[in-house]
Amino acid sequence: MKAFWALVLVMFPYWLRAQPETTVPTATYTDAEGRFTLTYPQTWQLRFSAGIADAAFYAPATGQPVPAVVTVTARALPDAIKDRPLTGPSTQDTLWQSIRRLPQAQVIRLDQKNYGRYEEVRYDYSYAPGPGQAGRLHVAGRRLWRVGYEFVVEYRAATNQDARTLPEGQQLLDSFAFTDKSITSRRYADQVCDGKMYGIAAMSHRTGQWEDDCRTIHEFSTDDLSDGAVVHRNALPFQSYALAKGFDNCLYSVTKAPTNQPEPVYRYDPATRRGAYTTWQLPAQGINNIWISAATDERGDLYFLTSDADKLVKVSPGDGGTVTMVWSKDPTRQATYYPDIAFDGAGTHGNFCLDDANTVYMVYSTDGSLVRVDVKTQRVAPELLPITGLPKRGGYSDVLFQNDEAGRRRLFLAGPHGLYKVNLAQRKASYVRRGTYTDLAGCNLFRVTYRSALPLPAATVPWRGRVLNAATYQPLTAAELRIGRETASAVVPLSTDGSFSYGAAVPGKPYFYRAQLAGFIEADSSWTVGAGPTVHDILLRPLAVGTTLPLANVQFEQGQAVLLPGSARALNQLVELMTENPRLTIEVRGHTDNVGEPAKNVALSEARVAAVKAYLVAHGVVETRITGIGFGGAKPAASNAQEITRKLNRRVEFRVTGI
Repeated sequence: MKAFWALVLVMFPYWLRAQPETTVPTATYTDAEGRFTLTYPQTWQLRFSAGIADAAFYAPATGQPVPAVVTVTARALPDAIKDRPLTGPSTQDTLWQSIRRLPQAQVIRLDQKNYGRYEEVRYDYSYAPGPGQAGRLHVAGRRLWRVGYEFVVEYRAATNQDARTLPEGQQLLDSFAFTDKSITSRRYADQVCDGKMYGIAAMSHRTGQWEDDCRTIHEFSTDDLSDGAVVHRNALPFQSYALAKGFDNCLYSVTKAPTNQPEPVYRYDPATRRGAYTTWQLPAQGINNIWISAATDERGDLYFLTSDADKLVKVSPGDGGTVTMVWSKDPTRQATYYPDIAFDGAGTHGNFCLDDANTVYMVYSTDGSLVRVDVKTQRVAPELLPITGLPKRGGYSDVLFQNDEAGRRRLFLAGPHGLYKVNLAQRKASYVRRGTYTDLAGCNLFRVTYRSALPLPAATVPWRGRVLNAATYQPLTAAELRIGRETASAVVPLSTDGSFSYGAAVPGKPYFYRAQLAGFIEADSSWTVGAGPTVHDILLRPLAVGTTLPLANVQFEQGQAVLLPGSARALNQLVELMTENPRLTIEVRGHTDNVGEPAKNVALSEARVAAVKAYLVAHGVVETRITGIGFGGAKPAASNAQEITRKLNRRVEFRVTGI
């Protein structure tokens, strides 16, 4: 089949997307916590159903066993996904795959956008409910993620109810809006680190003697480290030398065992004194190596370093716990002083912290000298920083930058039997308190919460979908598809499941497409892609006796049977279809709404059918191939109760009577 341009709108629901007139009285629903509002028609019944949804809005009953319903739910996202982006490609892929697993599914719309304050995925699809159940179900909704919470507002109805209920249901979906009320964020990157500082106690005094520990954590106030420590005894389920504090004010650690195996990261919450393993894993540390130290950066990312300083690994809680290798070879090997700190029998320089300029400070355990490395460039400062005022005996196990109560930056250093405060300008240390700690943890140097910039609008986004049989909703793998900006010019291949991907679409711009297959009416129309990756299926209707299709954009003068100029394109496309299929015969059908006298409506619909028939004959179609009938308002496609749906009943369509 050759071109049959845009005789059919792609999906019936899109007939209903015109801006509705607000003639029906509405009411406003606000959730119990004042986080969002919805506007709904007062004719819809509001119900509260525990365990199903926070609120449900039911369309007026019409005898259907399951009336159209819009539900709204809000929930705290599970910890495993609360920091992940909703608008990432994996989320859309997962949702698309779940829809495609439904019987005879068609995706009408699936797109996404990051608005900064929240992220949103919009979806619109239909499917067959299952064996023994007639008709199709239509589901349309919005899924929004904000500060670690998910909000879902969703419309569900049988497709044969769409003409009556979808316009108001769509209004209800579109009306969902967040209020100005602040919502306490659960997302990691939105947390603000407090002023507490922690250290893993190397030794504990029990039963009158000192014992090896490395499981107990001491908690200090940075304002006065001389105060007594709050003891979290046996906080860790293993012995550890590495401890980092996250922006969520939880502590993160790994075992000190030289397993040379991937190591899970353990999270301990000092506020609740409870801990559990995360799903994050550090890579194998290497033979005869251990994870010796950990630190935090200005984004709240956690860093872990091996005892030979050859592996620095970053864990990003704000990105769902992504693990990244920062370096796999000790950058200090390039320094002229490296032989002085790495000879056989030398102490480690793997204990470290980061400052707010992305500089790694590593302490040489033998004498407390500091090594500096730029994280981004991995360039090493040309000289060591010796620190005076420290005991000559070695055993320096960590450094940590913290701000004091006045906001002044302080460097703390863990020595063999005490904590020291270092004046970097003078390179001088002073004793603060007694204690031996394998690692220090804190993050109040980064009190200003990191805010990632909004992603720039994509220059192009992919448009994906499937080419489907409009009667059976099965993939048409043999169809030919073309897509393009000005014309449908680029051939787009279909996979074995009928799916396609057009990856060069400009957001917000219409793209023309043409899909054709022998035995089907060619689909030749356009689709405007969303701000992000878009999914939209294309339907091909079988050219079969009994198929009824609307003539889109065929319009008449008000109350008359005079065709408006804008009707020419659709009618010319019908002429082309009948020219290319000389055995095709049709019945033109005219419809009106129910306003006015029924007899006059029938007469008007008959006159308009005659006008369409005359146009076709004037353009070369043999008159005997065309019959016509005017129904007036007897066969409404939508409710006549209000103008938003009543205007859908004023239409002209044709029915295939022979091929």
